[in-house]
Amino acid sequence: MVTDRVGDFIIRLQNAAMIGKKEVSLPYSEHLLTIAKKLRELGFVSHVEVKEKEEGSVKKNIIVELAYNERGQAKLRGVKRISKPGRRLYAPHTAAHKVKGGTGARILSSSLGIITDAEARKNRVGGEDLFEIW
Repeated sequence: MVTDRVGDFIIRLQNAAMIGKKEVSLPYSEHLLTIAKKLRELGFVSHVEVKEKEEGSVKKNIIVELAYNERGQAKLRGVKRISKPGRRLYAPHTAAHKVKGGTGARILSSSLGIITDAEARKNRVGGEDLFEIW
């Protein structure tokens, strides 16, 4: 049983990108689905899909397809988990700085939903610092 779903999700993405795997499958969660959609907006993921395991089954999976450039290199280079289940870290919008000179993004969970560092600064809203991705 995984207690840190967000951490498991981003590490699965990083590992798949490192070995050149095309897609990643993980257990369904509405929170993870919104994070995956945000990563699709940022260009780290090319496609997000929800699939049911079997007919009549309640269990679902999220299928995430990683994005690669024209040379076959993954656009996702690395991730860093910030807030963890044992230590939740919250940040105001002033602390949401650029990641890797603007090439990456910091993902926050706020009252507006899942947002990036740029959206946090624009909307002047803080939240729980989930992870950085570049």
